[in-house]
Amino acid sequence: MNRSPNWMTNNWTGPMMRIHESPTTTHEPALRPTLNMRLNMRRSSARAMRNSRAPVRFIAGALTALAATACVASTQKELELGANYAAQIDQQLPLVRDPEIVRYINVLGDSIARVSDNRNLAWKFSVVDQMDINAFAVPGGYIYVNRGLIDRAANMSELAGVMAHEIAHVTRRHSMKQMAKGQQASYGAMGLCVAFPSFCNSGAGNAAIQYGGGALFAKFSRNDESEADEYGVTYVTRAGIDPRGMPAMFRTLLAERKTNPGGISAWFASHPMEEDRVASTEAEIAKISPVILRTLSKDTPAYQRFKARLATLPKSPAARR
Repeated sequence: MNRSPNWMTNNWTGPMMRIHESPTTTHEPALRPTLNMRLNMRRSSARAMRNSRAPVRFIAGALTALAATACVASTQKELELGANYAAQIDQQLPLVRDPEIVRYINVLGDSIARVSDNRNLAWKFSVVDQMDINAFAVPGGYIYVNRGLIDRAANMSELAGVMAHEIAHVTRRHSMKQMAKGQQASYGAMGLCVAFPSFCNSGAGNAAIQYGGGALFAKFSRNDESEADEYGVTYVTRAGIDPRGMPAMFRTLLAERKTNPGGISAWFASHPMEEDRVASTEAEIAKISPVILRTLSKDTPAYQRFKARLATLPKSPAARR
């Protein structure tokens, strides 16, 4: 889209050409010098105006070009960004440190992640010691699952379905794409600040410039959620896990929203979900051969031991702030 306002490229030749082309033989000779002087003055004024706007056009044009070419960061940048954010999250959130819990959640997560992406991401799975129902992903391969969500997962396939969904957000680079869009908005706002300082003075410009970083944890779109569901079904199936656990867990969450909306608000704040999404996931699963579905694991004794052990652990100390 051409973002250059018309006034930036207007050479003002329209009115001047009409003046230049309209002198007639009816003018008295004594009036011609006056007309020529006016013409020269208007030409000089237009030239000065164009020259004064040249720096603005250059800077705004450069920022517009930068916004147009802003793209998703490389995998290396994603790894660096993810590591930095994960380090901050680990300091802010109370994490379950029990070795058996840490081992199991990473074994289960790795079994799904290794069949999902070939970029050698630094996959790490953590249990957050909070009873609210939530799970989220950070670029680079950092997945966090709340203790409360595990408590609601009746079997291994239900927890695996949620984890596969979060893994898909990483592999499909949804957060990274949101950040790229946020950077475009920031560059556009910077261009407006250069051309129109009053735009920033109002506070709207500063808010737009800061948007890029906040996009990391922005609410996913319905398209992103649907794509994460679709790829999540593929990932758990490849890992030998029954994908029907995913829509089953989603139905549990929808039912929880009716009975305990406060305990699940964090999940729905970043994961828009309605019945049609569950139906779409079930339709995706229906494409899988029943013969294959019968060979996939729904639950394991190891998962039930993991869940029972987690239930006996005391609440972790509050994280350092």
